[in-house]
Amino acid sequence: MVVRRGYIRVSTVGQSKHGNSLESQINALLVEGVERDNIFSDTYTGTKMDRPEFTKLCALLKEGDTLVVTKLDRFARSMIQGSKIVNELIGRGVRVHILNIGILDNTPTSKLIRNIFFAFAEFERDMIVERTGEGKDIAKQKEGFREGRPNKFTKVQMNHAIYLLETNTIKQVTNLTGISESTLKRELRKRRGA
Repeated sequence: MVVRRGYIRVSTVGQSKHGNSLESQINALLVEGVERDNIFSDTYTGTKMDRPEFTKLCALLKEGDTLVVTKLDRFARSMIQGSKIVNELIGRGVRVHILNIGILDNTPTSKLIRNIFFAFAEFERDMIVERTGEGKDIAKQKEGFREGRPNKFTKVQMNHAIYLLETNTIKQVTNLTGISESTLKRELRKRRGA
């Protein structure tokens, strides 16, 4: 039996700009006739190809099936990776339907179009990486710059938690302060190393 299977992806759970939210992607696939049970979803960056649901989906696709994705950048960001996957699927007799491009098959025109679009997707990703790097360089010049996530707990809170560990178990301190065991252990290692 020929099946239409869909794939959706967001980089982060809250991603919603330009119709990339999970909900808007699901709705677009439903309109295209993909049944909800045949929609596979990952929350991973497009630069990674080790996405578990995508891998599961590819294993299920058979000759005559159609893979439906909303946009090229939901599918792959690298021309090399994307082209390799599309070519492999087409070689297996699977049609690839990218809603904002069309159906990709083995015709010369389709090959040209997909290579152009994959090249633009890779260019866009590279520009984002470049802009992020420039922003980081500017931020590093500001006084008080600290790379990484801001601390969730203040120094006073951490000192109090470490003090409590003198007379309580780590689980008790976690319950009292709301600071996770892993954070407490990391802080203890840091202080022992200092």
